[in-house]
Amino acid sequence: MGFLVSFLGQLPLGNMSFTSTQICIQEGFAKAWQYAIGVAIVEMIYLRLALTGMNWVVQHRKLFLGLGWLTVGLFLVLGVMAFVSARKQKDEKKALLLNNKLNRFVLGITMSALNPAQIPFWFLWTSTLIQAKILPVANNPFNEFTIGAGTGTLAGLAVYIHGGNWLVSRKKTSNQTLNKIMGVIFIITALIQLWRMLYKPWI
Repeated sequence: MGFLVSFLGQLPLGNMSFTSTQICIQEGFAKAWQYAIGVAIVEMIYLRLALTGMNWVVQHRKLFLGLGWLTVGLFLVLGVMAFVSARKQKDEKKALLLNNKLNRFVLGITMSALNPAQIPFWFLWTSTLIQAKILPVANNPFNEFTIGAGTGTLAGLAVYIHGGNWLVSRKKTSNQTLNKIMGVIFIITALIQLWRMLYKPWI
């Protein structure tokens, strides 16, 4: 169940999933998988927090709200920078997020950590599954669910790593176009996050 929920939640196009495609195209499968593992680890931490630390999250509401507003500003800036980079780009340079020496595992951890929307996602699903008595309230089922969810995240990103690489290679999409797509994704994500912060702060 954890695998299924996480896998399906990872499939809609987003900045983290599209970044895995860009890394694969420009740096190879090994770096893309390093990134994916970083994303999955943080997702598992957020999920475990949702399962066993709901009281702690509620007590530290301002911390997570602050992180949510930081995400809005960061994604807007990255979206604008991606468009500026695409406009100035005259050769096949790396994508904006990848034009650095940051370890891709660390990049995955960072991007996943700056995505607090995962917490309400997992709050919703875990509470629903617990109320439906599908997920027993005990350590072993929680651990199994968390491991399944982490595996589902990796499987979802695998679709973008391998399928995205195949599609972009087949269409011969330029890095300039990829930067524009990433810019659109970042700005849409920022607007969605802004709507959540204004109307559904979730805690």
